[in-house]
Amino acid sequence: MSPRHPIALAALTVLELAPPDMVSCAADAGYDFIGLRLLPATPTEVQHPMVGDTALVRETAQRIADTGIKVLDIEIFRLKPETNVADYRIALETGARLGAREALVAGNDPDESRLTSRFAEFCDLAGEYGIAANIEPMPWTDVRSFADGLRVVAAARRDNGGVLVDALHFDRAGGRAEEIAVAPVHVLRYLQVCDAPAARPTDTETLLFQARAERLMPGDGGLDLRSMLRAIPSTVPLSLEIPMQALTKTMPAVPRTREMLRKVRRLLETL
Repeated sequence: MSPRHPIALAALTVLELAPPDMVSCAADAGYDFIGLRLLPATPTEVQHPMVGDTALVRETAQRIADTGIKVLDIEIFRLKPETNVADYRIALETGARLGAREALVAGNDPDESRLTSRFAEFCDLAGEYGIAANIEPMPWTDVRSFADGLRVVAAARRDNGGVLVDALHFDRAGGRAEEIAVAPVHVLRYLQVCDAPAARPTDTETLLFQARAERLMPGDGGLDLRSMLRAIPSTVPLSLEIPMQALTKTMPAVPRTREMLRKVRRLLETL
């Protein structure tokens, strides 16, 4: 049996909940950590006032204190051609106030040299708050693959820079577990876990829909999760990012996320 990884509940999994209720859900379902989405991923996504000294931030902080749940990561910080990294200071400051250890970064700039420079700048800013920066490769972004992410992080040369492996994105970009196994251990700060059908979508629309709305619980699909999990140290936290919009309509957040946790623990026992 593999030693138990600390396990977090990712924001996208329970996006129907406001941040304080996400904290309570994670505590009730038995998680160690939670991930908080301080900045929306898309313009159409629900937006909460979670940056700065807002009433919702104060309520979330109180709920964290009351439950003992810790914050693993905050998201989502996009690096675009027009991005001014300093604009993220207040969000990072808010994350630090809530106890976050990691920040999730998306690379949305086709100029890799500029992206690398911005990532290094973001690492420096996040480091002021004791937060590490993790670039997440996604097949529809300019950091498409794990190899792309490693290249940016290596070129940035920052001790608090990492590459976030999302099991779905890693598979859809054609990643192999051997790549994770030979990567520098210090860049693997946490890993996002979910499952999905083995067949890879052939169009971006389906790829995005599956990623943002309909994933599967660990063990219910065809991703080679065992190989990915065997490739990382047992101390690396796992974040369960499993949006299931159809199931959300009939199954409340606590029993749904508790079942996800049960399934990932069962999977870990088979490693």
